[in-house]
Amino acid sequence: MQDRTVILTTLNEAWAATNSIIDLFLESFRIGDRTRRLLNHLVIIALDQKAFMRCQAIHTYCYLLVNEATDFHKEAYFMTPSYLKMMWRRIDFLRSVLEMGYNFVFTDVDIMWFRDPFPWFHRDADFQIACDHFTGSFDDVQNRPNGGFNFVKSNNRSIEFYKFWYSSRETYPGYHDQDVLNFIKVDPFITELGLKMIFLDTANFGGLCEPSRDLNKVCTMHANCCYGMDSKLHDLRIMLQDWKYHLTLSPSLKRLSIISWRVPQNCSLDSLKHYHGSPEKSVQED
Repeated sequence: MQDRTVILTTLNEAWAATNSIIDLFLESFRIGDRTRRLLNHLVIIALDQKAFMRCQAIHTYCYLLVNEATDFHKEAYFMTPSYLKMMWRRIDFLRSVLEMGYNFVFTDVDIMWFRDPFPWFHRDADFQIACDHFTGSFDDVQNRPNGGFNFVKSNNRSIEFYKFWYSSRETYPGYHDQDVLNFIKVDPFITELGLKMIFLDTANFGGLCEPSRDLNKVCTMHANCCYGMDSKLHDLRIMLQDWKYHLTLSPSLKRLSIISWRVPQNCSLDSLKHYHGSPEKSVQED
C-alpha cells in the first residue's frame, strides 16, 4: 500500500489443496465489505513447493520460503516439533519483513475477512493483535492474544520486540509463539522499549473461541479453538454461508442484527476437553 503496508499469510501443501482452506480464505476477500481490493496487497508465503505452485495458480503475489531443515508440507499438528518449528520460523521471517521497512497485517489462512479492518485499527499502536478472549479493555495484559492475526508497524520498537520474542523461545523451550507472547507481554523489557501493544476487540476481530456478536461490526473471524483441518473446513464453510445470508438482508434487517453465527459446530469447545483446554488446537501454520 502507499504507506508500505502488506498483508501476509502462510500456506503449506496440507491447506493448499483444491476446495481447501485457502480457497475459502480468498473467497472471503472477494465477497467481503471493501475487502476485494485488499487482495492487491496480499502476499501468500508458501512453505513448500506444492503450496507455491497452487498459490501461483490462484493468486498474483506468491513467495516461496524454503527451509531445508524442516519439511512443512504436511498438516502440522498442534505442539508437535514440526508445528513449533513452523511457528518460530514465521516469527523470525516477520521480523525480517519489519527490518525491510514494511508494516504488515499477518493473518492465518483460516481467518475469514468479511470487512476492511483498517478503519478499526488503532492509529498510535506499534503492535496490535487479535484475542482468543477479550476482557473489554484494549491495553489490558490479561487479554489472551492469538498470534494468527496482528497488525505491526515497522519501527525500531517493533523490530526489537520481534527479536526479543524470537529469542524468548530459548527462555521458554517447548512453548509455541503464542504462549511465549503471553509470558513476555508483561516483561519490563516491553515497557523499556516503549512498545505500544494493543489487544483487538473480539467484537470486530472474532473467532470460534469468542465469536463476534454483531455481523454489522465483524471484520474477521478465525477458526481458532478448533482441532483438525476437516473440522475447520466444515465450520469455515458455514461461516461464509452465514455472511452471505447477512449480505442479502435489507439495511433495516441488518441493523436489527437478527442473525448470529451458526458456528462453532464441528469446532465445538466440548471436543477440546481432552486437549487441556488450550485455545488453538490445530493449524497448519498457526
